[in-house]
Amino acid sequence: MSSRSLVVVAVAVLAGAPAAGAADAKAGAVRSSFGKAASGEEVALYTLTNAHGMEVRTIARGATIVSIRVPDRASVMADVTLGFDALAGYEGAGNPFFGNVVGRYANRIGGAAFTLDGKKYPLAANNGANHLHGGLRGFDKYVWTGEELSRDGASGVRWSMVSPDGDEGYPGTLKATVTYLLTPKDELVVEYEATTDKPTVVNLTQHAYFNLAGEGNGSVLDHVVQLHASRYTPVAAGLIPTGVLAPVAGTPLDFTKPERIGARIESDHEQMTLGHGYDHNFVLDRQGPGLVHAASVFEPKSARPSRACRSTPRTGWTSPARAGTSTAPGARCASRPSTTRTRRTSRTSPRPCCGRARPTGRRPSSRSRSGSSRTYEGADGEHPLVRSAGAAWLPERVR
Repeated sequence: MSSRSLVVVAVAVLAGAPAAGAADAKAGAVRSSFGKAASGEEVALYTLTNAHGMEVRTIARGATIVSIRVPDRASVMADVTLGFDALAGYEGAGNPFFGNVVGRYANRIGGAAFTLDGKKYPLAANNGANHLHGGLRGFDKYVWTGEELSRDGASGVRWSMVSPDGDEGYPGTLKATVTYLLTPKDELVVEYEATTDKPTVVNLTQHAYFNLAGEGNGSVLDHVVQLHASRYTPVAAGLIPTGVLAPVAGTPLDFTKPERIGARIESDHEQMTLGHGYDHNFVLDRQGPGLVHAASVFEPKSARPSRACRSTPRTGWTSPARAGTSTAPGARCASRPSTTRTRRTSRTSPRPCCGRARPTGRRPSSRSRSGSSRTYEGADGEHPLVRSAGAAWLPERVR
């Protein structure tokens, strides 16, 4: 049987003044150990650097991004991601997917089941009545295999893993790779690729949490966001989209002009109540195919800007939780669609988030996220090849 494939490309750009001593920084990738997993497997750590002093650290468990260090307006370096200092934190039950690669299907599948080619596939209901982030043992809990690489002056690592047929209820053996490339332009390029030997569903994402102010520097409610989207997908209980494309005008979800995240987060609008803040997909305003500017985020104190561009129709955004709501410390930032039925859909987002840290060895921080993607479609047997950030690849026969 011929294989089907999904390729995803995402680019996150985090800019600032060159770090002090950056002229002496040496670009490259260095492998070391982050410890041993509970399974006894060695967990590799790769540290990527560029000539400006920007640094990205990633580990084998979950192909996780542990930290991203970038300079601010005064050339002071800071970690703009949330995570743990030791492996035990990532293996603990309280880890809300910090920096993980999430799959086989990121975010929710309504009713914890899907139907493909007339066959129903039941899945674990691990988020109320819904299925979340691949189930009880998603890709975030695998120890991936790493391989150092370089491309066009960028240093990087390629992580790979195999999900067997029937894994967590999904059909088909799925081979997945995730590549991180740190470029001389301070871009973190994330490439996802998956191949399967039979029709299946797959939606991979990077679940990093960001705060452009830097680790331990408070919430992101003062981050300024602009989304180039005049429509969004309202959600019902359980954060499953209703299927309606509604206008953002006149709602707290209108970020067509730059606005503080915290300006309207306490609104009593129904969608803000259901999402405990912002946890919605936005439909980009675009004319034709190709890469478009989807979103911008700016943190005023550090002057770290971030820009998101993509070529797929939608983007998503998760905010800090509203006051008085219950949430895991450090709100989530990831590109993640919620759907019950879909064919080929994709989401990516800057996800400005905030939250409090527990006294468990986690580095206290808040975060926001930015990324960009390119989408290409070409013939690949009876199923198109899809390239996008946070893409969901499904055969045309999905109903």
